Amino acid sequence: MAQAEARVGARRKSSLAVPGWWRGALVVAGKDLRSELRTKDALNASLAFSVVILLLFSFAFDPTVEETRALAGGLLWLVFAFAGALILNRSFARELANDCLDALVASPVSPAALYLGKVAANWVLLMVVQLASLVVFGVFYNAAWTRRLGALVGVVALGTWALSVVGTLFSALTVNLRLRELMLPLLVYPVLIPALLGAIQLTGPLAMGEAPGAGTEVWLRLLVGFDVIFTALALALSEAALVA
Repeated sequence: MAQAEARVGARRKSSLAVPGWWRGALVVAGKDLRSELRTKDALNASLAFSVVILLLFSFAFDPTVEETRALAGGLLWLVFAFAGALILNRSFARELANDCLDALVASPVSPAALYLGKVAANWVLLMVVQLASLVVFGVFYNAAWTRRLGALVGVVALGTWALSVVGTLFSALTVNLRLRELMLPLLVYPVLIPALLGAIQLTGPLAMGEAPGAGTEVWLRLLVGFDVIFTALALALSEAALVA
């Protein structure tokens, strides 16, 4: 038993080598994307949820341009955060069948590479949902979000990475809980408050096709700093989270 554990540890150390470490992460990400695209369970649920929420809000009130500008960032990230929980919940839950999660943890892929692959797959799926939500938002709220498309997609990508990094880590921690669908949002959203604040402030004017106002550099630095710090922290804690 001790020799087997030593061999697994040696394989994990060797898998940290470049490009082996990145290859392991890409393999995990590709597996998750193929699995989700085959069933489309979480993707369809997230897309449907996003469209319904945006549609209900458009029926609930008829805002002016000024009011839409004020609520655009908060509304979009409210939709992104709650729709994202549906995808993040499935990240590790799909591995419970036939003890696939135990097999992944015992594989030669390092825990950090396994975790990063999961994050990358979740990020891609969330970006698909969010870009589709932007299209729906533009139609229902008459917002010219395509005028600042590059900057808007960049901000959404940074905010989505923060959501993916934190959400995937807590998804691993709550995968064996009976109420994981409830516990995951309760744990993730308080941690995401700094990133959500930055993303909301940056997204609001960009979603209306306007240039960001003064002081937006502070929010951008906050968002980038959050991504860097929590990515490094989550990679360091990935092994403890996966074997918990």
